[in-house]
Amino acid sequence: VDVWCSQTQQRIVGYYQANACVSDSSPTPCALKIADKIAEQFDNAVLLMLDGGKMSPDYRVPPIVMYERKDSRWTLKDKHTIMLRQWEETRAIAGQMLESGDHTLLVDFDSHLDDITKDWTNQKLNTKIAELASPANGNI
Repeated sequence: VDVWCSQTQQRIVGYYQANACVSDSSPTPCALKIADKIAEQFDNAVLLMLDGGKMSPDYRVPPIVMYERKDSRWTLKDKHTIMLRQWEETRAIAGQMLESGDHTLLVDFDSHLDDITKDWTNQKLNTKIAELASPANGNI
């Protein structure tokens, strides 16, 4: 991961997780430990938990709970200070990917660890998202 970040001039600035239980959006000890490691390298690291109860194509607000590190603890970030750009476009693209089955291209790092031939950098998925987000498809 470090080599890839160095080669692509990118940084790991946060961690996301979706718990197995849809109604549980609280960070697990494992999520907290990983987020702590990221925060050691990046002061403004965030921890995003997917809120399965809000996962719906019609939901108008991103289904996430965001945490920030304050005083050595992960605390809920004030939702009024979070700005997520292009949510409507993101939601529409996610819906298109679900309909087409392209969401199955997503490889998370756990899947890569189970089978190292799976591309955790998600190049195929990123290409598909770029195509769907292009001006040729009505997006700006």
